[in-house]
Amino acid sequence: MAILVEWIVNAISLYVIDFLFSGISFTETKALLITALLLVFVNAIIKPILKLLSLPLTIITLGLFSFIVNAIVLEIAFNLTSGASINSFWTALFASIILAIINPAISNFFDKK
Repeated sequence: MAILVEWIVNAISLYVIDFLFSGISFTETKALLITALLLVFVNAIIKPILKLLSLPLTIITLGLFSFIVNAIVLEIAFNLTSGASINSFWTALFASIILAIINPAISNFFDKK
């Protein structure tokens, strides 16, 4: 059930990000949903490995390198989907920052019972 909620939250967040950034586009709704699902799995599998490998850089930069890791994870999810595109690393970086703000807000909405 938690994966389903996380998938819905990511789909809503990516929908918002699509409107905010001209460098992010989805050819159809199916591509957005697949990207959101892939983002759930990339966050669960690849992101912890990247965080562990980049731990020394994250410590040296006082945590700022975690933004780079988030951008890389976002780019991986977009690159795995055929109908989704992201123009540049900078777009991915700024989009990942906005996603870090939007996702918890939407998650809190679904957690309320």
